[in-house]
Amino acid sequence: MKKTILTVCALAMLTACVQSGSDSKALSSTKASKALIEELTQKVGDKVYFAFDNSSLSEEAKAILAKQAELMQKYSTATFTIEGHADQRGTAEYNIGLGERRANAVKSFLTSKGGVSPSRLTVISYGKERLADDRTTEDAYAKNRRAVTVAN
Repeated sequence: MKKTILTVCALAMLTACVQSGSDSKALSSTKASKALIEELTQKVGDKVYFAFDNSSLSEEAKAILAKQAELMQKYSTATFTIEGHADQRGTAEYNIGLGERRANAVKSFLTSKGGVSPSRLTVISYGKERLADDRTTEDAYAKNRRAVTVAN
């Protein structure tokens, strides 16, 4: 009987240690995720902008994407979604296609120039459905013509 009680107690303590270890891993993972998101949005930049009716990357966009690629190498297990956006001019169908071309331009740069595995990157287009600025000014249109990199 004593052996059984001792065995049960030992198993209970071992289980507590294992659970405590997985809790600390989850906590560590959460902290790393928060650090990644903060670094991407605050230090590197999570957005690149495009000219009207265009999906070509500017030199400024390439510089930001080069920094994003470095960050992605640092957080080598993280995955990302690249959101393509357009301004509100044009049809919904056309802008979905344009947003997709923009997001794919970003993905292509990150994989070919930045060395990021394509399996870590997902592309989605929102077209003109998620405007950053809903005003109808040139400044607002420019803010909407973008691709946003989001850490998953």
